[in-house]
Amino acid sequence: MMLCDHAQVADGKLFISGGGWSITGTPTPPSAVAILLQVPWSHANSKISFRIRLVGIDGETVTQPNLTGQLAPVELSGELEVERPPDLPEGTQLEAPIAINIPPLLLQPGRYAWKLWVDQKNTEDWEVAFLARVGGSPVS
Repeated sequence: MMLCDHAQVADGKLFISGGGWSITGTPTPPSAVAILLQVPWSHANSKISFRIRLVGIDGETVTQPNLTGQLAPVELSGELEVERPPDLPEGTQLEAPIAINIPPLLLQPGRYAWKLWVDQKNTEDWEVAFLARVGGSPVS
């Protein structure tokens, strides 16, 4: 996982612009979370669910107003399926690039992390943290 200014998936590749920052202003500028899932051979050709959620320093879910003005968790979920090409040697690991572009967020100054769940499982390694500070430009 990587924080970046913008991310896009095209032709099975992950294109990242302004990648690798860990400090930003608040409100945040538009940003993105770039993810490269490594899919075992045995999980190819089956549905894989994923979810990212923004959490605060103590693990609390961060909320923002939704379109109706109600507070809602800052999260996104989806499904993907990685096809196994017929000529690929057995046991070959496959990659699944994911680009999630995030609109500006109004955050309190402090530390935050985007956490990833894959098929409802999460580990400490599946997160990327950043510091939001008052105003100013993002700093890497």
